[in-house]
Amino acid sequence: MEKTALIITDDSESTRKTAESIASLLTTWKVVSITAGDFDGTQLLPADIYFFGAEKSNPPSFSYLHKMLQHINLAGRLCGIFSASQEAAGYLRNMVRDSELALHPDPFLGEGDIKTWTEKIVKLYTVDVIGSSDGLQS
Repeated sequence: MEKTALIITDDSESTRKTAESIASLLTTWKVVSITAGDFDGTQLLPADIYFFGAEKSNPPSFSYLHKMLQHINLAGRLCGIFSASQEAAGYLRNMVRDSELALHPDPFLGEGDIKTWTEKIVKLYTVDVIGSSDGLQS
């Protein structure tokens, strides 16, 4: 069974770089990485795990994604958010609330080790959801 990770970012360079780092670690996953402006809704349901990144709070490109997440139930699927600020992370946290995604409690704020942060989220998926311990590049 192929696992799919969906990474959606705004158009900022910092979030795109973080998304690239996350994607490079998910070597055993099919990774779909797009900007929110290119999001058309069809990418949500096939994904097993989600990563959302925005540099600033309430970016206009996230409006469609935000509306969709208010009307879809993704209960129990894991999600990580990343941003350059607590304010933007708070926006992303609120954006996913109605979808019932299982949000990792610690956003990645650009400091620290992206590999460790990504490993924590993937480990939750592989151990808690499918009962194995694979999922990341060594």
